[in-house]
Amino acid sequence: MGDEFMPRAARKKSETGIYHIILRGINRQVIFEENEDYIRFLQTLKKYKSNGEFIIYAYCLMDNHVHLLIKEGNEELALIMRRIGASYVYWYNDKYDRVGHLFQDRFKSETIENDRYLLAVLRYIHHNPVKAGIVGHMQDYKWSSYNEYLNIDHIIDSDFILSLFSHNKEIALSSLKEFHEINDDEFYLDIDKIKRVNDNEARKIIKKLCNIEKCTDLQNMDDKQRDRYIKALKQTGLSTRQLERLTGINRNKILKA
Repeated sequence: MGDEFMPRAARKKSETGIYHIILRGINRQVIFEENEDYIRFLQTLKKYKSNGEFIIYAYCLMDNHVHLLIKEGNEELALIMRRIGASYVYWYNDKYDRVGHLFQDRFKSETIENDRYLLAVLRYIHHNPVKAGIVGHMQDYKWSSYNEYLNIDHIIDSDFILSLFSHNKEIALSSLKEFHEINDDEFYLDIDKIKRVNDNEARKIIKKLCNIEKCTDLQNMDDKQRDRYIKALKQTGLSTRQLERLTGINRNKILKA
């Protein structure tokens, strides 16, 4: 039997019920274009957290993927993620007048079996925007749970994590912040890195891949040819905003390509 007919390996079950999850855009597609999109995804998390009674210890929403650190409640992990994904995709497709899948069909997950690794993954998730060069410090990023730990819980359940440092909340918060300043070299479940390119490099990529003299020449192609090129350009790591800015093509057309 060929590999293409081999069944998928069963997802490893966590003894603690805790998982680190990565949900990513299909073909590396951007899944959050505007602030409203991030807000909607967080609202979706909050809604299904109540329904499924699962616990969220951490989250980080990046432009084309999501990190979650959750503990199963009365629903299994696959059902939780299916509900969250389907709800957000329905809203996103309606907003951007698009059809089809938004997320890669199978989310990544790893089991968390002890407190030490739980804390290490928590820190890793919160470090994502800094490592990606988006912000200088975790506290400056709006779309992760780091600031919920320092201020007020909106979606996360912080009590258990803080109790691992101290039962005195003030001491626990201070220790949590100190812990987050430590860098380590341990390997964690990760997403394939996409190297973001600047506009000058992006112009060269567009001209070469599409065989055109000016980026705006992409506007003059027939719809099918243009859409094929846009899809190929997005797979090189160019963002929707970048393509819109450099080619002058409407964002909705880029999203539908």
